[in-house]
Amino acid sequence: MDFKKILPLAAVVATVPLALYAQDTTVAEVAAEVDMTPPNEDIGYIFTTFMFLVAGFLVMWMAAGFSMLEAGLVRSKNVTMQSLKNVSLFAFAAIMYYLVGYNLMYPGDAWTIQGMLGAFALTGLEPVGLADTATDLTYASVGSDFFFQLMFCATTASIVSGTLAERIKLWPFLIFTIVLTGFIYPIQASWKWGGGFLDADYGFLDFAGSTVVHSVGGWAALAGALILGPRLGKYKDGKINPMPGSNLTLATLGTFILWLGWFGFNGGSQLYMDTAANVADISRIFSNTNTAAAGGAIAALILTQILYKKPDLTMVLNGALAGLVSITAEPLTPTLGAATLIGAFGGVLVVLTVPLLDKLKIDDVVGAIPVHLVCGIWGTLAVVITNPDATLFGQVFSIVVVGVFVFVISAVVWLILKATMGLRVSEEDEIMGLDKAELGMEAYPEFYRG
Repeated sequence: MDFKKILPLAAVVATVPLALYAQDTTVAEVAAEVDMTPPNEDIGYIFTTFMFLVAGFLVMWMAAGFSMLEAGLVRSKNVTMQSLKNVSLFAFAAIMYYLVGYNLMYPGDAWTIQGMLGAFALTGLEPVGLADTATDLTYASVGSDFFFQLMFCATTASIVSGTLAERIKLWPFLIFTIVLTGFIYPIQASWKWGGGFLDADYGFLDFAGSTVVHSVGGWAALAGALILGPRLGKYKDGKINPMPGSNLTLATLGTFILWLGWFGFNGGSQLYMDTAANVADISRIFSNTNTAAAGGAIAALILTQILYKKPDLTMVLNGALAGLVSITAEPLTPTLGAATLIGAFGGVLVVLTVPLLDKLKIDDVVGAIPVHLVCGIWGTLAVVITNPDATLFGQVFSIVVVGVFVFVISAVVWLILKATMGLRVSEEDEIMGLDKAELGMEAYPEFYRG
């Protein structure tokens, strides 16, 4: 750095306040002579677009959270497979939502082939520099909105992955992901977020997707678990045999990543950051989201201590996630106290539902059904507690409609895949582990070889 050149420049800069003082001229008067104010009509567009982009990559980071959570909760012989599934499902979701899902979710007046595969898939984003376009600058860029909404779609598929771990073949799972992200998720999401009948006719309120995202993933996972069946030895001789995960450190890391990503998930769902009121609401959403997660974790910690005489880390992790799912349907209107209680009740539900599923012999490897389905339903119902615009009938009716649609269609797809390709690996491959049997590589080769 050449200080001989910098020092004279610094001296000139230092004399500016003195010159202003000598001329009895204020800084404001000087600034007024040079118009440095951005065009007013651009400000809201810029900030809302920026919010979508930041919130979008926070939600995208949740994909890493799901991957780490699942890698930690499956046995070591299946870690590579879970990692591959999470990367692959995200990639397929990105392509399918681009080709079909986005326009299917926002169909305008009607669903048509043109609407699904037409304008967005062929033309897509705004031209470079908004050249020769009459873009509406009162909202946000198409690219930012697409990017943000895509992340929700991919999250739905991630929920299914963990439930069916350790016994499902790779390609049938990925084909189901294509159907889920390209068709099932966008269709039902359009009924609420695309201005469909649940929103227009029944006043369904689901701020960031306790039902639209989380319970959808839970219903799809439940259908798959029932058709696929439990892991070998999980329910043997009338006993429930625990199958501990390989790395609780990774599972804890995954939970914290998901907790962080949820601020984008819920905060970005405010959809606007163009006024002081919207910014204040986003701050309120962040605070409520955080305290709901804390409430869920603490409730699970205390309840497992009472029931089992020792705290259960996996239950506490899922308790935090349960709190997050529970508050997702309405993170804006609750007080901090109400948000804490809503999240805490979600944590209680998880602790009680996990053993219930085992009694029913429904094998959910990571606890996604209790967290995302059960707490997704609870969170949707809890909206009526804090938001006077919600009706119990509207919330219940919407839960049932979405649940029946997703469960039935998912079951049909799973059954078709079972009949044509087969869903489940062989007993020999399951015992060996999917890493070696399906992929030929291990996550921890030194461990297996001593």
